Amino acid sequence: MDGLLLPALVAAAIIGICAVLLILWRGRRRDAEESAERPFAASTEGMTVCPHCGQGNLWTERKCSACGSRLPT
Repeated sequence: MDGLLLPALVAAAIIGICAVLLILWRGRRRDAEESAERPFAASTEGMTVCPHCGQGNLWTERKCSACGSRLPT
């Protein structure tokens, strides 16, 4: 009985690792397919782009949320 315990545990570990990798691979593939189906970019309406760092900020902001520079009005 003791001679079969170690090979059984190794086999169970290998099966478990393979199952986890398969689940991760399928999730990643599904995310890639979903992003390919979205033809439109995220909305930037009402955004002010910082002239120093290029970060998009809400039009109501006076300072850049990334670098703190004053935004154009």
